[in-house]
Amino acid sequence: MRIFRAHRLLAAAILSLLVGHTYAQDHHYLYAAVPGVRNYLQHGGIGIVVFDMDNNYKFVKRIPTWPVEPGKPAENVKGIAADAKAGRIYVTTINRLAAFDLITEKKLWDKTFEGGCDRLALSPDGKTIYLPSLEGPFWNVVDAATGNLITKVQTNSGSHNTIYAKDGSRVYLGGLHYNYLIVADPSTNQIVQKVGPFAAEVRPFTVDGSNTRCYVNVNGLLGFEVGDIKTGKELYKVTVQGFQSGPVKRHGCPSHGVALSPDEKEIWVSDGPNNYVHVFDATVMPPKQIADVKTTDMPGWIFMTADGKYVIPSSGDIIDRKTRKIVNTLHDETGTQLQSEKLVEIDFKGGKPLIANDQFGVGQKSKPGY
Repeated sequence: MRIFRAHRLLAAAILSLLVGHTYAQDHHYLYAAVPGVRNYLQHGGIGIVVFDMDNNYKFVKRIPTWPVEPGKPAENVKGIAADAKAGRIYVTTINRLAAFDLITEKKLWDKTFEGGCDRLALSPDGKTIYLPSLEGPFWNVVDAATGNLITKVQTNSGSHNTIYAKDGSRVYLGGLHYNYLIVADPSTNQIVQKVGPFAAEVRPFTVDGSNTRCYVNVNGLLGFEVGDIKTGKELYKVTVQGFQSGPVKRHGCPSHGVALSPDEKEIWVSDGPNNYVHVFDATVMPPKQIADVKTTDMPGWIFMTADGKYVIPSSGDIIDRKTRKIVNTLHDETGTQLQSEKLVEIDFKGGKPLIANDQFGVGQKSKPGY
């Protein structure tokens, strides 16, 4: 019996080596789609790069996506989303939307859409994708299982960023050429509301878990604005204090990145001119600035881990939310500091994906807590 058991363990170990990189039974992994800063290959190359969050964010593997065609530039990755229940991860570039199996890591389908693709959102039940055309006039509504087009939602707003509400009741649509945040009803795929007007065009934004407040970056503002989703009104303009605005490397606006902690107690906002992220107390209104953290490069997006313990700007810095200190930095298999604005956490149990969070720092409370 002991010999048989030993042989079985040995066979399992050999199989593991043959398969290559395997997932630990109970583990947290960070998936970064690259090139995730424009099409800059110097920040981590191309593919989906996986990091072990339980082992100091050590590089685990690189999942191939698509090659760079000879004589052509790499495709900018525009968004990422995952459905743990179905075991799928979705990536958009300016040209395509593709689905990958999280276990086999094989590409399931790869499709192009009229007008190109931008930052997608996946419904909580994993059935539907809202896919913005590339800064265009509409959102494509896509069947997540097949990649087939269901319908279009016309906004004429410069479609760009998308968030599906935690309860699945609405989809928030941010356009580059419009100073309102548009709200669609996914049961009818019709526009039902807009929030604003804000001081300028909507850039990155986030929402709380109860569909009560939205936090919006806008052109020209080092900071963010707060909107009341219930009334559709803009409430507050919040400007970063103690820092001067100025030119930025990319995105054309001083603050391109805003995230709400899962417990909805803090708002983190990017500062492109100064390479900082600023922390605000969200338990008071208007939110109050309470801390400032220097980053190693320009933060063009802000990601929160599912447990709310760490904040990861697109610079690749891993910031301890409690101490406000950088405790690590993402590096790929070559030792290059990986930077990406397209991150998602996927937690595994029993070797299978269990939970995936969102590329946006979206609040997780189901009732207002202000």
